[in-house]
Amino acid sequence: MTAYELLIQEMPHSPKTWLITGVAGFIGSNLLETLLTLNQRVVGLDNFATGHQHNLDEVRSQVSALQWASFTFIEGDIRNLDDCRTACSNVDYVLHQAALGSVPRSINDPLATNGTNIDGYLNMLVAARDAEVKSFIYAASSSTYGDHPGLPKVEHLIGKPLSPYAVTKYVNELYAEVFARTYSFTTIGLRYFNVFGKRQDPQGAYAAVIPKWTAAMIKGEDVFINGDGETSRDFCFIENTVQANLLAATTMQEAARNEVYNVAVSGRTDLNHLFESLKINLAKNGVRYAKCPVYRDFRAGDVRHSQADVGKAQRLLGYAPQFDIDEGIEKAMPWYIDFLR
Repeated sequence: MTAYELLIQEMPHSPKTWLITGVAGFIGSNLLETLLTLNQRVVGLDNFATGHQHNLDEVRSQVSALQWASFTFIEGDIRNLDDCRTACSNVDYVLHQAALGSVPRSINDPLATNGTNIDGYLNMLVAARDAEVKSFIYAASSSTYGDHPGLPKVEHLIGKPLSPYAVTKYVNELYAEVFARTYSFTTIGLRYFNVFGKRQDPQGAYAAVIPKWTAAMIKGEDVFINGDGETSRDFCFIENTVQANLLAATTMQEAARNEVYNVAVSGRTDLNHLFESLKINLAKNGVRYAKCPVYRDFRAGDVRHSQADVGKAQRLLGYAPQFDIDEGIEKAMPWYIDFLR
């Protein structure tokens, strides 16, 4: 039995109070659903800048009335310290997911990205420290590796950032390290690698590639590939990401605390393969897509290849990813079809 299997057996018998920032977002709402099904108490904070009420409504439909009653929602903004303090009151664990994601967004509007991802993040650190929470788990990013050419990516080797977004995520790690050292405050950063799954928003200019392409295919529209299609990513299904958060928050291993971990599957999938995988899985669900992809220029700020070494998370957290990209797409596709039709 894996460490995660043991944990989810034990958690319903020992309810704790968890704060999820960005709870109405993609990752936040999946964390919420899992924690409620494990009979935990959850406080959620969101300003709906990128999250959606329909994500919360969907979670409500997936859990029992009693479980939903254990959820308290606060509409607030991490850029407001008072909102952060209110949310952190009487909380055991913080899962900080609130951020303005997207490399292109940060290039277009670095001030907004900085305001949320650095100012807001620091507010949350201060509020969580003052509330004396047991641990502060935050969403870090694979973008921190920047221009470092090594593959697979290992946590202690990073390069120069390639976007304002990457800068903000690196600053998060620096602040976490300083808070751990200065205040004896437990933090763990999770460097996400291209997370995908249900409730990931397919709309808007900054939509992630899997939901964006899937939406286009369902509607019979063109799929655009930036570059030659050989750009590769380590795509990580949402359930692997949820596992990493719960293991990190509850770890009792002193050596595991105040560290940063890759969260991925240690795979490499190029965009051409991704296109074919989406097309195949749509066909399995009765949706045919006959068009070829349209290739265009590379996108500014993007790294060429990304692949994680997850050995550190396996060793110190007991992380054991359950789904590779093809298994994740197969599991997520019915949701995309239901949501987008």
